[in-house]
Amino acid sequence: MNTKLIGVREFRQNMTTLYEKAIKNNLRYIVLNRNKPVFKIEPLNEKDFIIENLAKDIKEAREEVKNGNIYDFEEVCKELGL
Repeated sequence: MNTKLIGVREFRQNMTTLYEKAIKNNLRYIVLNRNKPVFKIEPLNEKDFIIENLAKDIKEAREEVKNGNIYDFEEVCKELGL
């Protein structure tokens, strides 16, 4: 993946075009404000998106277990009609 530095003004004015170029050419943009990097923009493929959601779901599940929000085997079978 190639990286290109752009100013925040250019990013704001050309957001749609930059988005299309990033996807088509697998580009990452580092957005600068007064020559200091403020954020990066890069294409997110479906695999990365799935992994991000899975990590979020696991974190939420661990919090639920920590708070005592759990189901035992019988409750799950009852809920599923088994």
